[in-house]
Amino acid sequence: MTGAMKTRDEMRLSALRMLKTALKKQEVDSMKPLDEKAELQVLNMLIKQRREAAQMFRQGGRPELADKEEAELKLIEAYMPAPASDEEIEALAHYLAHLFVGRIAAEIGRDDGVVTEKFRDQRIRQVDDRG
Repeated sequence: MTGAMKTRDEMRLSALRMLKTALKKQEVDSMKPLDEKAELQVLNMLIKQRREAAQMFRQGGRPELADKEEAELKLIEAYMPAPASDEEIEALAHYLAHLFVGRIAAEIGRDDGVVTEKFRDQRIRQVDDRG
């Protein structure tokens, strides 16, 4: 944040202040210090908000505001963990296939948190099927 102040980068400074405020608000609301999982949830919420806002601004004929939202989105995404690679996703698929072979659905239901636990600190890229 100090770097943005020194370089007078108003957009970056504004986005960082927004990010800091959202994290602090969540910490106050929960009445305990945020762990990494809670911080990532806040970042994901902000990312979703920016995507939706940019889409609405574009539909409303306000591309300059959509561009501002997308710039903030890119800044927030820079603080997210790197997305899982194709190799990591494939390795997880093989692990899960091996884990669930021969089990009935009720047993699999108990272990459905395996995926979440394996990629707790990573994001899995969203596949864009629009072409």
